[in-house]
Amino acid sequence: MGRVRDVVTGARRIVVKVGSSSLTTAEGGIDDKRVDALVDVLGGLATAGREVVLVSSGAIAAGLAPLQLRRRPRDLATQQAAASVGQGLLMGRYTAGFGRHGLTVGQVLLTVDDVTRRAHYRNAYRTLRKLLDLGALPIVNENDTVATEEIRFGDNDRLAALVAALADADLLVLLSDVDALYTGNPSDPASRRISLVPSETDLSGIDIATPGRSGVGTGGMVTKVEAARIATGFGIPVVLTAAPLAGPAVAGADVGTLFEAASSRPAARLFWLAHATAPRGRLHLDAGAVAAVVTRRKSLLPAGITAVDGSFAAGDPVDLVDAGSGTPVARGLVNYDAVELPALLGRSTPELAAALGPGYEREVVHRDDLVLL
Repeated sequence: MGRVRDVVTGARRIVVKVGSSSLTTAEGGIDDKRVDALVDVLGGLATAGREVVLVSSGAIAAGLAPLQLRRRPRDLATQQAAASVGQGLLMGRYTAGFGRHGLTVGQVLLTVDDVTRRAHYRNAYRTLRKLLDLGALPIVNENDTVATEEIRFGDNDRLAALVAALADADLLVLLSDVDALYTGNPSDPASRRISLVPSETDLSGIDIATPGRSGVGTGGMVTKVEAARIATGFGIPVVLTAAPLAGPAVAGADVGTLFEAASSRPAARLFWLAHATAPRGRLHLDAGAVAAVVTRRKSLLPAGITAVDGSFAAGDPVDLVDAGSGTPVARGLVNYDAVELPALLGRSTPELAAALGPGYEREVVHRDDLVLL
């Protein structure tokens, strides 16, 4: 299999993501043999002293057969109903499986709000950290029973990369029904497995638009490569391979594709803000405000905003746009509602405080809640 990957064997805290197609039958419902095979690999890691976080798809797929649904539903309400039934079944199966290894599991259901708003982010971090400190194995999924647009969040690939950042992981393993990244479509005999991707620039020229083969999952190779970009940009190496190769992969064998990590890590929460959020609106900035935010890394004040688009509340993510070019230059958490901002534009904070009260002498977006794009 080639030389052992030291970055894999040396990883102490590992986040593993598994897709729906690797856990369920084509008709829907949990495939016990597949789940047991994965549990035995991860259980072996955990009992050997490694910390493991499992990001598991499959809730919607697991609920199909019990609800007598022939295929993954397209409407949101039925997806949520299937997730409601399937999540309990999936967790029950994991609880029994890891119990054979003497391990306790804990369920962590997340939405985008849980990792972008400051208080929610801290809560999510503390929950993961405490579960690991207590020797439990966290099992993370999106909260599909209540999610709306988040329910199509890259089949949990992006979520897994962001959980790896949240957990300060040493390694992310993406398990799928495709055994590696290839130079072309894996079904083409001329395509070759790519063993190592040293950096994002090495992906240029590679055909990664190869769809997943399952009818129960939503992800494909594009979402997995995007997840690898996110994680490696945070300084976390990534192994991409098929679920049946999970054992050799975590043992450091040369299977699948290894994406090498960037050499430095940005601030975790702001990195999350850049990659996990969808902007709820746009603030158009004049040239002086763009320079203050981008070059001098200052907070955004009302005086530099020329226009406001969208419907958002205080605390929501918004894009800061160069009014001259129309290009987003930053993203941040706004301190005002969309309805109250227009009356403040072009005015200084001392002027606003004098006219409206001291509560208005604050930034529109504080520099601590702002990330450059």
